[in-house]
Amino acid sequence: MTDKDVSKVKRKGTFKSAPLPVEAHTGVVLAGDELVKVAVAALEDVKAQDIQVIDVREKQSITDYMIIATGTSNRQIGAMLDKVREAVKAQGVKPLGEEGKGDSDWVLLDMDDVIVHMMTASARQFYDLERLWAGAEQSRSASAAHHSPENTHEHFTKLNKDQQ
Repeated sequence: MTDKDVSKVKRKGTFKSAPLPVEAHTGVVLAGDELVKVAVAALEDVKAQDIQVIDVREKQSITDYMIIATGTSNRQIGAMLDKVREAVKAQGVKPLGEEGKGDSDWVLLDMDDVIVHMMTASARQFYDLERLWAGAEQSRSASAAHHSPENTHEHFTKLNKDQQ
């Protein structure tokens, strides 16, 4: 085969190769505490409400921290998800998975050491993850008084009475 023949072969079809590997993040991988700070800052940036961090290291081995935040609408919850995902990716963390995208009242972002739950107020009160993980070390923002056990919403008080 001559050089002329080789150049014809090279020009004739296009060959698709596998995508080039993405350069791995060479920085320090964020530990759970730092990842929590990045996620909370991202949630605060999009005006998430009642952000609560629960340390579950002593309760189970799936994750170290759970972050629970409330959004005022499904659209805001979507914005919260996008913002947290972008913030952690900028730090070199690739989320393991996402659940509940779209019109869901509850969206979850799994980053291995940290799981972020983003919910509407009604879904948050219905599922009551804070009570589920009661006894785990919790930290709550100052604006969280409306979710405290002392301030139960009226329809849930009635529901509890009806069940007794």
